Amino acid sequence: MIHMVRLTASAVALLACGVAYAQDIDPDVLKAQAGTYLVAPEDGRAGCRMTLETDMAIGGYSLSGQDSCIKVLPAFAEASAWNFDGDGGLILIDAVREVIARFVEDEGAPMKTEDGAPLLLIAAPDGVDRLPTYGSLAGAWTMRRPGGEKLCGVTLDGNVGADENAPLSLSGDCTAAVTGLKLTAWHIDGFRLTLMGDSGSSLSFDMRADGNFDKSKEEGGKPLSIVRR
Repeated sequence: MIHMVRLTASAVALLACGVAYAQDIDPDVLKAQAGTYLVAPEDGRAGCRMTLETDMAIGGYSLSGQDSCIKVLPAFAEASAWNFDGDGGLILIDAVREVIARFVEDEGAPMKTEDGAPLLLIAAPDGVDRLPTYGSLAGAWTMRRPGGEKLCGVTLDGNVGADENAPLSLSGDCTAAVTGLKLTAWHIDGFRLTLMGDSGSSLSFDMRADGNFDKSKEEGGKPLSIVRR
C-alpha cells in the first residue's frame, strides 16, 4: 500500500510557487539528480522505473516512464512531475500537485520513504526490477578475480540481527588476503553488499544485472567479484 505523505510547511510553499522555485535550482544540482531510477519496495517485491528529467513542468520538473508502474505500484503511474522539497528530500507529485511520495536520504544511503513499508528511489542495473534482500542473497557464493582465480568460498546466512547485519562464514581454502580481513558479517543496502570483519575491516560490492556482485569502485585495488555457486 502506498502511503500519502503530509507536506512540511517548506514543501507546501515550494509547490505553491512551483516554477519559480524550479528556476532557483543550480543547473549542476538538477543535472546530477536527473536520471532513470527504480522505485521499489525494500522488501524485495517488484518495482518500476521512471526517468527524472530536467525540463520544467507544473510543480517542478518533468518525468517519464511512469506508465511502467501501473501494475506494480499504481499510485506512481499518476506521477506527473518531481521536485526537491527544500529539506534535502525529493517529492513526486500528480497533475493537481498532490504529493504521491516523499523520498529522503540518510547519510549517503539510498533515498527512501519514511512512512509504512519503505520504498526506495535508486539507480539500478539494467533489467533489474527489484531490490535484493537478505533472504534472496543467503547461500553459497565464491569470491574470485573476474574470470579467474578463486580466492574464497563465502556462505551468507540469512538470519538478520538487531543491528541489521547477518553472519557469514568462509571456506577453509581462502587466500591469506581474505582470511586476514576476518570477515564475520554482511549487510545489504540497496544494491550494495558489504562484508565486514570484527576488526573494522570491510569490503563493498555493487550488484550487476546478472545478480552477482563486483567490488565497488570506491574500494580501489584489483577487481574482485562475488558470484553465486
